[in-house]
Amino acid sequence: MKKYSNVFLILAVITGLIGFTGLNFDGIIIPRILFVLFTDLFLVSLMAKALFAEEEKMKYEKVPK
Repeated sequence: MKKYSNVFLILAVITGLIGFTGLNFDGIIIPRILFVLFTDLFLVSLMAKALFAEEEKMKYEKVPK
């Protein structure tokens, strides 16, 4: 989820431009709903980046017998 924040930002901007620029067609509600969805996912991914830091990978060591 953390690595998709840029994708969600781009999708939110595109659907926002389509949904809220004054275009009128029968299915205009779909881009507006997608805008809200992608904006929420973008905010959740940003919060995940901020709250959950990257964990260091474990190093494997040989155990002496």
